[in-house]
Amino acid sequence: MKLIRISLAAILFASITLLFLDFSGGLHTWLGWMAKIQFLPAILALNIGIIVLLVLLTLLFGRIYCSVICPLGIFQDLVARIGKWGKKMPYSYSRAKNLLRYSILGVFVIAFIFSISSIISLLDPYAAYGRFAHYLFLPLYQWGNNLLALISERINSYAFYTAEVWIKSIPTLVVAALTLFVVAILAWKNGRTWCNTICPVGTLLGFLSPYALFKISIEEQKCNKCTLCERSCKASCIDSKGSHIDYSRCVACMNCIETCNQDALKYSFWRKSKTRTLPHKAHNGRKEFITTSLLLAATALKAQIIPKATDIKPDGGLADILKKVSPDRRTPLVPAGSSSLRRIKRHCTACQLCVTVCPNNILRPSTRLETFMQPFISYERGYCRPECVKCTEVCPSGAIKRITKEEKSSTKIGHAVWVRERCIPLRDFQECNNCAHHCPTQAITMVPSVVGDETSPKIPAINEELCIGCGACEYLCPSRPLSAIYVEGEHIHRIM
Repeated sequence: MKLIRISLAAILFASITLLFLDFSGGLHTWLGWMAKIQFLPAILALNIGIIVLLVLLTLLFGRIYCSVICPLGIFQDLVARIGKWGKKMPYSYSRAKNLLRYSILGVFVIAFIFSISSIISLLDPYAAYGRFAHYLFLPLYQWGNNLLALISERINSYAFYTAEVWIKSIPTLVVAALTLFVVAILAWKNGRTWCNTICPVGTLLGFLSPYALFKISIEEQKCNKCTLCERSCKASCIDSKGSHIDYSRCVACMNCIETCNQDALKYSFWRKSKTRTLPHKAHNGRKEFITTSLLLAATALKAQIIPKATDIKPDGGLADILKKVSPDRRTPLVPAGSSSLRRIKRHCTACQLCVTVCPNNILRPSTRLETFMQPFISYERGYCRPECVKCTEVCPSGAIKRITKEEKSSTKIGHAVWVRERCIPLRDFQECNNCAHHCPTQAITMVPSVVGDETSPKIPAINEELCIGCGACEYLCPSRPLSAIYVEGEHIHRIM
């Protein structure tokens, strides 16, 4: 059983990690479903089938989600395995820190109900691992890719192409690094401490796991109280002296079964006579009912209030090629499939998967407190090509709905705004029509700056009914550091 668990966990962990490392986006066609079976994204996407499946798996086999499916849980196991090298039996039983567990879960449920996205993003285990992978593992992967591209070029092969390595958000990088440090230290010293104390998904599944049909049980007639099982349990949930197992924390890793010399532990259909569960207040019926009711109420409330709803270099040569600076937009720009600012705020877990696969380098994490680490669009390094729907294909939480290329090219996410004092024809008295020439919807035409005077410098006139906010005009405007034409976002997207 342990070999099966480890094999499945290794396959799922490697696959999910590759989703965040694959900057080409090709793997998502085959492996994208692995992101969609994560617990919190499934709830946010109201994916009832996945939610029911995960609940049934927990009621059948215990918290195997935490040890087989959750990438952060598997990451903790890897760190714990490294940390216990040289230690014969590194763990010991400790009582559950229920006050801390349920306080964090309560905060999480409140944040979920009121859509406090920054708290949800910090505590969601899948999103936390996604940030590790994107900000800490992806640069290493890209540098390795670039080294292979350099070697290939030397032998006249173009099997690899160079990828630009750049940090999209320093604050998000800091959060990812700090979270990785805390999780790794806790796992190194005490195994599953984060999983069984801080993680709200683990605590929530802990309400269900004591009622699983298959559990690890202790046969007291065979047990000689040697404590081998207790000292090998990375969840610290086995009290060998009292023959108790805290099933709310057990993740069915099978370590205890492997170390028992008396064959006193079995993973089988559970019978009450075999062992005694740990008598603590966590499984009081009233508390379970209240917590479950809160979560269901939060999901129902969200369902009611959520509305239904290759890099190009700047051309023109008319100004110094300085680094572009993002304008101060009153309304942030978000991807077409998100439908509105409200939807992406309520659904997004800030896992960075859409940021990873964006081929145009326009998605990056927000630094605003109310939408911290959630994706927004900025056009300093590219523009949103109307035919690209990569971000809509990979989002696991429903924050960015899947749409077709035809829908994308007709969805208005913003509108262009012209700033007279920055425009090259008026500022430098040089002819320029970049914005009109590159507009994919022909929403911009060049007209005389002086009405009736055809010899006066031509300036852009914007037809907002045709503009979809793709940002081609802003990105390709030669004015630096701020473009003479930029895009303001729309609170609610609409089909043109």
